[in-house]
Amino acid sequence: MFESLQERLGSILNGLTGRGALSEADVAAALREIRRALLEADVALEVVRSFTDRVREKAVGAAVLKSIKPGQMVVKIVHDELVEMLGAEGETIDLNAPAPVVVMMVGLQGSGKTTTSAKIAKRLSERQGKKVLMASLDTRRPAAQEQLRQLGEQTNVQTLPIIAGQSPVDIAKRAVQAGRLGGHDVVILDTAGRTHIDEPLMVEMADIRKVSDPHEILLVADSLTGQDAVNLARSFDERVGITGLVLTRMDGDGRGGAALSMRAVTGKPIKLIGTGEKMDGLEEFHPKRIADRILGMGDIVSLVEKAAENIDAEKAAAMAKKMQSGKFDLDDLAEQLRQMQKMGGMGGIMGLMPGMGKMKDQMAAAGLDDRMFGRQLAIISSMTKKERVNPDILKHSRKKRIAAGSGTDAAEINKLLKMHRGMADMMKAMGGKGKGAGMMRGLMGGMAHKMGLGGLMPGGGMPDLSKMDPKQLEALQKQAQAAGLGRGMPGGIPGLGGGGLPGLGGPKLPGLGRKK
Repeated sequence: MFESLQERLGSILNGLTGRGALSEADVAAALREIRRALLEADVALEVVRSFTDRVREKAVGAAVLKSIKPGQMVVKIVHDELVEMLGAEGETIDLNAPAPVVVMMVGLQGSGKTTTSAKIAKRLSERQGKKVLMASLDTRRPAAQEQLRQLGEQTNVQTLPIIAGQSPVDIAKRAVQAGRLGGHDVVILDTAGRTHIDEPLMVEMADIRKVSDPHEILLVADSLTGQDAVNLARSFDERVGITGLVLTRMDGDGRGGAALSMRAVTGKPIKLIGTGEKMDGLEEFHPKRIADRILGMGDIVSLVEKAAENIDAEKAAAMAKKMQSGKFDLDDLAEQLRQMQKMGGMGGIMGLMPGMGKMKDQMAAAGLDDRMFGRQLAIISSMTKKERVNPDILKHSRKKRIAAGSGTDAAEINKLLKMHRGMADMMKAMGGKGKGAGMMRGLMGGMAHKMGLGGLMPGGGMPDLSKMDPKQLEALQKQAQAAGLGRGMPGGIPGLGGGGLPGLGGPKLPGLGRKK
């Protein structure tokens, strides 16, 4: 999502920051290109006009044009207006109401309401310890109620028993009553959709709202909708009165116009975004982080949060202990590759790192993609335990057997062994110089200093990102951007120039650390 918009805006704004001085004509020309880029990304015309007018009003002032770095000032204005368009502050589902809190899910057929209902229920029960009841009010779509029941079993969330022949309004009444009697904290009503907005649908939604008195009415919309997103959001808001938006398929290759348009038109916050088919593929929406991604500034905060959620603390501690002794075999490398896969693979991680958006072509040409992880894991899995612990015994005959077993060739095996050798040598060097976390901080500190981030902590070391609170992480993000990491990556990528993501010891990525 947002890739084409990121590329277009990146090239336009780079043209501004590369100049020593700007005239009103320069700003006007850039705004014309920004307007075109937003329209091509399927952002609604009225939203584009409003956005460019606000940017123009702030960007052509004497204070900007005569500032020391006018191009960067314009970039900041564009960034701030993007944040404003997406909603200045991120908002989550509001549960501050007498139990049971009723959450009504509305939207068109095929937008992902049923799956999203189950994802929200799982999130509320697992992360907030809420007792949730789900009820399907979709009596039109075949097996819709059965689908929700099965999702309830899959997520260990209770669902309202199905009674054939009941109307959606009667089911809504029964669900609220069952939630109250069963001591549930939240009741999620999964309503029916249509292929398009029609009067019977709106009447049905209004009737359900009347009998269930929902605290939250969430419009679930496919982020690939495009220009129709505006009419969809406006219609539901006028007739039903939505309190927030949930955008599904944000991991797709859509142009992102729906996300930018719907929030601006309705004034209602985007509360959650769907990032995959799995039940844990749901994230909170952070406007500033999304704006950072659109402008190629990365999203370090989300990257650290992903790492905290997906990395096994016990395994990480065991790995640190092993690193301390200077040992690093192919089993350890395989574990690092699996951890990176859990965090979204190469694409997911690189999409959150400052300045990496522009390097996708270089990465693809170098064969650095998610399929590479799969091939490397297949190679390691085709080895014997003895070979994984001592790769030096891998001669031609063994490599031939491993290549046949993994569906690769000797060249790929040699690349993997070379990468492992480099990492193992680094571990040995670290093992001879110090102990545990001190060694890692020293290594990361050297990289930080090289990147102009040496002031992050006394002594030039890198802090432990997993122990930083959100405000500290935001400050780190700003320092990274100030050091130019959002525009061309001078010096290297933290942790990837030699030894992977902070605390992961992941594979080295040759040639990605410096601007050519």
